[in-house]
Amino acid sequence: MSAASLAGRLTEIRRELHQYPELSNEEFETTARIRRWLEALGIRILEYPLRTGVIAEVGGKHGGPVIALRADIDALPVQEETELPFASVVPGKMHACGHDFHTASLIGAAWLLKEREEELEGTVRLLFQPAEEKASGARLVIESGALENVRAIFGLHNKPDLPVGTIGIKHGPLMAGGDGFVIEVKGIGSHAAVPEAGNDPIVTASYMVTALQSIVSRNVSALDSAIISVTKLHSGTAWNVIAEQAVLEGTIRTFDEEVRNRVLTRFTQVVEGVAAAYGTSASIRWIEGPPPVLNDETLAKLAWEETERLGLQPVIPAPSPAGEDFAVYQKHVPGLFVFLGTSGKREWHHPAFDLDERALPIAADYLAGAAIRTLAEYAKAPEEN
Repeated sequence: MSAASLAGRLTEIRRELHQYPELSNEEFETTARIRRWLEALGIRILEYPLRTGVIAEVGGKHGGPVIALRADIDALPVQEETELPFASVVPGKMHACGHDFHTASLIGAAWLLKEREEELEGTVRLLFQPAEEKASGARLVIESGALENVRAIFGLHNKPDLPVGTIGIKHGPLMAGGDGFVIEVKGIGSHAAVPEAGNDPIVTASYMVTALQSIVSRNVSALDSAIISVTKLHSGTAWNVIAEQAVLEGTIRTFDEEVRNRVLTRFTQVVEGVAAAYGTSASIRWIEGPPPVLNDETLAKLAWEETERLGLQPVIPAPSPAGEDFAVYQKHVPGLFVFLGTSGKREWHHPAFDLDERALPIAADYLAGAAIRTLAEYAKAPEEN
């Protein structure tokens, strides 16, 4: 069976998932659908203590190592504006990041692997992971025990700005680590006409926004990269009242742990310093996101060769400042995350996001091929892996 012969069925699966999106940790019907589709293929389901998501396996008939393939299954709280005939029927929820595509692709890979199960030189574990958009699903999978005995893991993400038929593969950093922050600035309230009677936290917060930008420009090398974005500033309840508190929220993105630590340290110093300079106080609450996606060099080389063997075009992609909790798996086992070209017109998370479904069999073929190739390499030199 060829991947191309699965195109019609994978398109149907993707469209069904697209019509019925579910948010992080609410993917109950999505989970049931995935189980049904896998069971219909004769693929064994593994029971792990997960509220949502599915863990399954193919192979293992001759012993050998375990390789994992991962897809995320959750949607976003976005009102769809595509006007597609299979658009979301759930108000305020949409697969605006293509996780429906990822899920269908992994089902296609499972189909191809099942056809060649007798040939597999090990086991392929299939991780249909919940809650990627909350950056918590990978941890849930790991805590359940589903990563035990896994020697390497592969994943992919659709990439709208790459054409169908290309796969973005690179070792090292591919996606950024993301930390969120909430800063509470406390001042002294007063009548807006008598500002000298209080201490305005909005003034302090405004200077903080400006001062925080100097961290990237003056504390991060031009050869590295970092982003600090203040995305929310709230204070006050009336036009003639100076409030007692201002709240700033935002995110920090970095591709390197040393750079991340330096930025977080300077961030704290700047916030505390500016607050003190204006006679206010400030506290920071950190929202830990995923670490950077750091791809294994050996797996990247194998995937590049496999992509060429499949007649596809491997390219070296530009790293993305978006976050991805696939990185959490890479803290435990070698992993490779790639960008798969989908010729989209809108970026991830846009309400009119869509992709070219011709990429579905390509994604399935790539995932199955990467797993088969890696199992074969591990079988040839098990002592080196």
